[in-house]
Amino acid sequence: MTTPPLPEPAFPHLDSMLSRRFGKEVANYFSGSPLNRVSFLRTDYTFLSLALKHPTTSFLLFNSLNPLAKDPSHLSFASYTDVRPLIGENPYAKSEEQLISEYNSTTTIPQLIFLGLDERNKQGLTYNIYTGSPCFALDVTPKGSVTSQAESLIQSMQSRGLNFLEGRIQAALPAPDAAIYAQARALLDWNARNPFCAQCGQPTMSINGGMKRTCPPKDMASLGGAIGGNVAAAPTERPDCATRKGISNLCFPRTDPTVIMAVVSPDGKRVLIGRQKRWPPYWYSTLAGFVEPAESVEEAVRREVWEESGVKLGRVVIHSTQPWPYPANLMIGAIAQCIPGGDEIVLKHDPELEDARWAELEEVREALRVGTSALGGSAQEGYKEGNLRLPAGTAIANQLLTAVVNGFVGEAPRI
Repeated sequence: MTTPPLPEPAFPHLDSMLSRRFGKEVANYFSGSPLNRVSFLRTDYTFLSLALKHPTTSFLLFNSLNPLAKDPSHLSFASYTDVRPLIGENPYAKSEEQLISEYNSTTTIPQLIFLGLDERNKQGLTYNIYTGSPCFALDVTPKGSVTSQAESLIQSMQSRGLNFLEGRIQAALPAPDAAIYAQARALLDWNARNPFCAQCGQPTMSINGGMKRTCPPKDMASLGGAIGGNVAAAPTERPDCATRKGISNLCFPRTDPTVIMAVVSPDGKRVLIGRQKRWPPYWYSTLAGFVEPAESVEEAVRREVWEESGVKLGRVVIHSTQPWPYPANLMIGAIAQCIPGGDEIVLKHDPELEDARWAELEEVREALRVGTSALGGSAQEGYKEGNLRLPAGTAIANQLLTAVVNGFVGEAPRI
């Protein structure tokens, strides 16, 4: 599988004081979306109603979090006419307040998310000062009271030669499509994982264009409990819930910060790499781990590296970041340097790694040239069996290692 080109950073050719001192910004795969999210319009149901039916509007369909596509390198989008039998004439016809007051937990509402306006299309919807083609994500997984409508829509798409891409990671899409896919998948997954209120256990409903979930005060259905028997009845008051008190006390999409780091030896001539037991032979990558509460990014980098490898770090520098929609991570890429005398590898703390070792920069440079691909994929021409394998260019680990072998930790100030 050919690795697609990475997205261009914002204003790549702009000369500035920051770019002269810190170097060119690095944009990673799954970033660089062409959509303007116009987040402030998510509560404007007049706008959402217009966006829903505009001729240039596109819907990215997901079945069990698998996106609709022509092939692994090309997403495919549906039209409003295609999805209307599933979502109805206009789910934004009533105000958010009215929809909350009429909430019925026995009614299945297909998850629809407004992603943004694609400003590349100057002939798209114009609303106030904003112009672009509206883009939505829609979960078409057959479920509940809309099972038959969802199945019909899926069959209609498949009759056109389209399919839903299976597999956990989609890394063959062009960068703009990959960013749209990442946003859509992360938000659909978050909504699916949060059908109940974390405070009171009652069912929640999606609002704000799919970007929030709220715990309605009333339910048009009779509920014996959080999941209880569903028998239609007059509106019933639900138990008090702390999420209905205070300011904006709703459920918002979560993003889990994760550090991933290229660690350089004290002399700057080696880089630390590790491997998990489940990986194919010869595969290594940079170390990574979650940021814990009340912990800075720099502290998380030092802690994770010590826990997994025993190596002790000094200076930590942020290099770049990468959205990772599996399910909702923000990979915070760092480059760090080991302190003098702190380079001994000890794997007895955290058993996550099968092996960790120091690799010479030339070995890493050669692996980046001919030994990269998705996990388990084929290497490039010129690779010798038994040599080091590394992640593909769509992974931030690749960008961190590339920066190191290209002299990031050199004499010239970069960051």
